[in-house]
Parts: sequence; structure tokens; C-alpha cells
Amino acid sequence: MQKILSSMRKAVEKYNLIQDGDKIAVGLSGGKDSLVLLKALKMFQKFNIYKYEIIAVTIDIYSGEEDYLELKTFCKDLGVELVIEKTDIHKVVFDERKEKSPCSLCAKMRRGALNSVANRYGCNKIALGHHLQDVIETFFLSLLYEGRLSTMKPKSYMSNSKITLIRPLFLTHEKTIRAISKDFPVKKSKCPVDKNSKRQDVESLIENINKLFPDSKKRIENAIINVERYNLLDKE
Repeated sequence: MQKILSSMRKAVEKYNLIQDGDKIAVGLSGGKDSLVLLKALKMFQKFNIYKYEIIAVTIDIYSGEEDYLELKTFCKDLGVELVIEKTDIHKVVFDERKEKSPCSLCAKMRRGALNSVANRYGCNKIALGHHLQDVIETFFLSLLYEGRLSTMKPKSYMSNSKITLIRPLFLTHEKTIRAISKDFPVKKSKCPVDKNSKRQDVESLIENINKLFPDSKKRIENAIINVERYNLLDKE
């Protein structure tokens, strides 16, 4: 976990992600990223100069039909309260609306449910497990499908819910997370479009680019993270 904590510390300090008195709702999907994030934030409490609280929040999109025993045990062992919010998101997105491109609506509804829980429990921040690979993929998704230069930010304030969204793993490589998560109770995805989405296509594209141009992935990371490398047209 040392590498994880090191990259998290860099992100927290560089982007001012955590302050004294924060109460952070950690989005816990059961995937490797969210599990590692929760444990890292819990361990980080011991070393960080700021005092903060954390709770784990799992958005159940299957109306209570899922088994979360392993997540409950994981959180209990960490000493973190787990809140499981039952929703009918899967039914709405896939059965009622039959979305052809369901990812956007599903993510929006899950985020709305997470915001509601965070407000209900008095949290001023939400932490998500997005890492450096996610940042790169989002950049390519915006470029190729929307025709704009954009990606996720390490921190953003959501005025509607009055909550700040933070991504403590913003500077962490996915391979580091994957290596650590081997001993974690990672929950297998039941999403119908898992491994068959635009993000998956972009992930494959990036890997192919890196094969054609060795180390290009690292250069893309640097180009996105380091603002001083931007050299785009100014707005008139």
C-alpha cells in the first residue's frame, strides 16, 4: 500500500483535496478501485495532518437483490460505517427506458443517489476511485465522441448538492491498484455492457497507440496533468 499512499499524498497536497473537519462519503462499488481507495483513505487518517471522517456508501442498483456480505465484512474490519442505498436504477435504465447507450444515464442516477446519501449523513465531500488511466480514457472519450478537449478533474464543487467531489487516486496508476487489490474482496461486475462499452474501446485504442509509440501513454499522462504543457489557442 506504500505506493498507493505516496501517490495519494501527492494528489491531496497538489490539489488540496482534504481539510480539517471533512466528512467524506467514499463511493464503494465493490470494484478494485473503490476498495483500494477506502482502505487507503482509512490508513491515510493516521499520517495526514488533517483530521477527517469517512463513511462508505454503496449504491445498490438492483433493488436489494445483491449480496453485500463481503463488503460489509471488509468495512467492519476497517472500522468504517457502510451505508447501502437501495435503488431501482437498473430497472429504470435497462428494463423501462431500454437505453441503447446506458452508461451516461446510469452514472448520472448513481451519482444522484450518492449525493443524496452524502447530504443525509452530513458529508461535505464525496471521494471516488478514479485513477490516472480513467483520466486519460475520459480525455479520449471527450475528444473522439464529443469533439472537445476535456477530462475529469481531481476536485470539483457540485453547487446543486453543495458537495465537493474529490479523486484522491488521481495520480495513481491502475497497475499499482490492480497489484494491491488481489487480496481484496473485489465484486464482479454484473453490468450488461461491461467489457462492451465506449470506454473499453478507448482503453484498447490507448494500448494500441502505446505499442506503436513506446512510452506514449506516459507522455499523454504528463500532457494532461501538467498545465504548463498546454499550448492551445486562446479564446478571443
